[in-house]
Amino acid sequence: MEHTALERLAEAVVERLTVPLEASGRHVHLCRAHVEALFGPGHQLEKVRDLSQPGQFVCAERVTLVGPKGQLGNVVVLGPERPESQVEVSLTDGVSLGIAPPVRISGDIAGTPGIVLRGPAGEITLKQGVIAAKRHIHMTPEDARRWGLSDKQDIRLRTLTSRPVTFEAVEVRISPKFSTAVHLDYDEANACGFRKGDRAIPVTGGEGL
Repeated sequence: MEHTALERLAEAVVERLTVPLEASGRHVHLCRAHVEALFGPGHQLEKVRDLSQPGQFVCAERVTLVGPKGQLGNVVVLGPERPESQVEVSLTDGVSLGIAPPVRISGDIAGTPGIVLRGPAGEITLKQGVIAAKRHIHMTPEDARRWGLSDKQDIRLRTLTSRPVTFEAVEVRISPKFSTAVHLDYDEANACGFRKGDRAIPVTGGEGL
């Protein structure tokens, strides 16, 4: 019993001093018009499971990304629907597709490359919307205050993984609608040897907090 209590205490200390890491693979966000164009009139996205961020979920629907040099199939659609469609890929994916996606925060798609999306009911051509997601950390206001961080601040992040890496320019995003977690794409996750359950230490001013 005492050993279990000590384990719980150790886990609580680790959780307070670190933040969870998550790896985000290639995916697509769709607006209403594009859901219908790709999957048929009146189609509603089918939720399969919730993601860590409240209100966000994995859908049953899949699309194919078609670029100038190649294509990637079975790409997951994430819900809910958005005002504008967006495609998030890694830089490695971009090479496969023949597209050079700029590194942007989700939603910042002005002036980005376009792509063709193919679904079971048809295909669409996005004039813009392809990005490589800038690494970022979602934070609740409470956790941000505890860490002394502000919204849109860029920090360093030291991963506690099998191949530890200190990432630069990790953007802090703060909202009461968020759950605290770091999002890396698969290029970054593979580089640091990420495994599910790994955590990281935010770093500011050159010192670990």
